[in-house]
Amino acid sequence: MSATTRRLTTAQALVRFLSAQYTERDGVRRRLIAGTWGIFGHGNVAGLGQALLEAGEDAMPFHQGRNEQSMVHAAVGYARQLNRLSAQAVTTSIGPGATNLVTGAALATINRLPVLLLPGDYFATHSADPLLQQLEHPVEADVSVNDTLRPVSRYFDRITRPEALIPSALQAMRVLADPAETGAVTLALPQDVQAEAYDWPEEFFAERVWYVRRPAPDPVELTAAVEAIRSAQRPLIVAGGGVHHSEAETALKAFVDATGIPVASTQAGKGALRYDHPADLGGIGHTGTAVSDDLARTADLVIGVGTRYTDFTTASGTLFQNPAVRFLNLNITGFDAHKLAARTLVCDARSGLELLREALAGHRVEASYEAEYRAGKERWEEVVEAAYRADDDSAVPTQTQVLGALDAAVGDDDVVINAAGSLPGDLHKLWRSRSPRQYHLEYGYSCMGYEIPAGIGVQQAAPGTPVWALVGDGTYLMMPTEIVTAVQEGLPVNIVLIQNHGYASIGGLSEETGGERFGTAYRFRAADGTFTGAPLPVDLAANAASLGMEVLRAKTVRELREALAAARSSDRPTCVYVETDPAPTAPPAEAWWDVPVAETASREAAVEARERYDRQVAGRRRHL
Repeated sequence: MSATTRRLTTAQALVRFLSAQYTERDGVRRRLIAGTWGIFGHGNVAGLGQALLEAGEDAMPFHQGRNEQSMVHAAVGYARQLNRLSAQAVTTSIGPGATNLVTGAALATINRLPVLLLPGDYFATHSADPLLQQLEHPVEADVSVNDTLRPVSRYFDRITRPEALIPSALQAMRVLADPAETGAVTLALPQDVQAEAYDWPEEFFAERVWYVRRPAPDPVELTAAVEAIRSAQRPLIVAGGGVHHSEAETALKAFVDATGIPVASTQAGKGALRYDHPADLGGIGHTGTAVSDDLARTADLVIGVGTRYTDFTTASGTLFQNPAVRFLNLNITGFDAHKLAARTLVCDARSGLELLREALAGHRVEASYEAEYRAGKERWEEVVEAAYRADDDSAVPTQTQVLGALDAAVGDDDVVINAAGSLPGDLHKLWRSRSPRQYHLEYGYSCMGYEIPAGIGVQQAAPGTPVWALVGDGTYLMMPTEIVTAVQEGLPVNIVLIQNHGYASIGGLSEETGGERFGTAYRFRAADGTFTGAPLPVDLAANAASLGMEVLRAKTVRELREALAAARSSDRPTCVYVETDPAPTAPPAEAWWDVPVAETASREAAVEARERYDRQVAGRRRHL
């Protein structure tokens, strides 16, 4: 080895390179790749597995997972907690280990969150085709199962020669660190190339800092935005996840305090203002609050800050009904900024809000508008209180009473995690966010099974922070395996496990759309062949205990409050198990969501559902 090169395998070189990568924003430096999750098999055990062992924990901490999809979820939870400034890698074998990454990769990319995926791949030399677990394509010999990761990755490469790693690794880091480009990044690593040695230039392993920029808006765009805001009578801010990623919460509060413009939030943006700020109206859209949705229908200017405008936010194109409504979108990506034919401010959320506030000095909405939305906020707070209230401590709690008990138990800096089922709607309407990171809803992909591994990732990112993973029985049965990881690592993640005997959210949707709750209950088959018999005698609490958790069973509201308090003070992974009263206590949807209904049907429920659907879809408009 010469003085300017170092002979290492490709896997050893990659681990050493990753250990020297950093991000820096606002003078704060972090490891870009802070650790690696892995499950080993013949596609990575002798390559990356050996390299990680040789590098040691100081150079690259290793985390042992139980399910490849869960490992990605844990890495995503980690990155989100740290505002995308630090990420983790995930390595798998070839075959099913690699394809198990696809769901997690889609979740990461849809939510604009960084994760580095390092799946093993077949021999680059094709010396032993077909390998165990190899997909053989009859006309494309360079295709492997890893190609399923292409459409869900922001950057993809297959490293077929050691030296090809150098430019590809640099591109991978660029994408991961870029707030406008980030998402899942995949470097597929043929197992023979992982173990192949090469003389690497020393410069490849030098410490490298990726500066996370805060681009300011274009002056012409800024002038147009200021004019649009000054001329609006009923402006409304829609705060998305970009507010959090940019750490723009203080800038948003200063902007709102100065202008009086109210804020409604998406699932990703909730907590951009504290719940008790006079201008915080809570969630918007299909699962939004009455005050947010009422104002959205009459708004003449909608100011989107860091939002993607999904159908839940726009109520499938039926929410913003003012004929004169126009949109102004502040977003770091031009792709999102141009949605809804908006005026654009393509910039960092914090930078943009600060410059807008300065340019709007002295401007404020009419006092009557402030009085209107504040009164609506007060009325909605009464709805929240009613949903949370439990008049009988000895009764079986409803789901919203579970949230009320949790609201009373958590501190300002606790993190509450959820992703799927009926809980996201209840949380978006009712949860009182007290800090920017308390409300952690993955609703870009709404992936069942996300909550428990994401809780582990959040705990790794913020040691000492109480973390709550809220799951229903459907989600729990999908993917409880990472409980073992929490126990192994001594991470005191709390699980609130709600047993309601089926897919509650989809059951309600099925009923609304004429499906009559078909196939959504966890019950025995009845004599007619349907799943309408007695509830299944599945003991999920015993299952959690068998995986190593401390389990607290709560049958009443009083026992639930006691169990939540005990879990929060525990120093080990704890599960609070509660079977809820199925009586609906959540406020109904304040806006529509388009799920197409059968146009022809013989069953009365579907016919009636189609009539409702036709009435609702007539309200859709395109904003051009």
